[in-house]
Amino acid sequence: MAPETDDAPTAEQLQDLLLDSPGFTEFLLGLTTISASRLGGRDPMLCAITVERNGSPATVASSGEEALRMDEKQYAFDDGPCLTALREQHTVLVPDLLNDSRWERYAQAVSGEGIRSVLAVPIRTDLGAAAALNCYARSTDAFDAATIASVEEHTDSISRILRLALRVHPAEIYPEHLRSALKSRAVIDAAVSLVMLQNRCSRDQAMELLHLAARASDNKLHTIAADIRTSRRQGLTATREE
Repeated sequence: MAPETDDAPTAEQLQDLLLDSPGFTEFLLGLTTISASRLGGRDPMLCAITVERNGSPATVASSGEEALRMDEKQYAFDDGPCLTALREQHTVLVPDLLNDSRWERYAQAVSGEGIRSVLAVPIRTDLGAAAALNCYARSTDAFDAATIASVEEHTDSISRILRLALRVHPAEIYPEHLRSALKSRAVIDAAVSLVMLQNRCSRDQAMELLHLAARASDNKLHTIAADIRTSRRQGLTATREE
């Protein structure tokens, strides 16, 4: 994947973006769009920028629906290449997501998206915040050394304006009903992925199994999904202790 290098945003353009954005979400969306355009070569680059404030996800902005879903799945598992780059502050490269043992559950969950390569690069921020630029490609080994260097250079170039935006715009508070809905969807998606993995079945079949379990136990679907995730975590903990 050969990134474009001649259309890097100027400091004035980035300042205009911040000044013209009514809120942090709009600013981050614009910054993500600029990143996708700047880094995309002959093959389209799917980009997302993830920001955490005080250890909690504040905003995820993406250049397309696929990139957004890829990031949302990571928050459902609370793990993945992009969250690792963000929290551990180092570049993470996944040449072939389907053959990477580090994030098997995540890879299974996003297998239908057609994404094969992932590159996640942290963006320097002030204390109390962390951010990463996440790049996705549909082919394996899409990110060569030149592309990685270009993405890392780009994150350096947008770090200053992102730090300024974090100071200008306070953390946005989502309405409680929206926050609950997003959290419930993430829990159910994670449980569906686990059922698919354990039973080697399709997503529709896994969802039907969850509905059957909910009806049989007279519990809500979210409750069944949460129980499945809890059992999975307890099983992993017991395995490690052994």
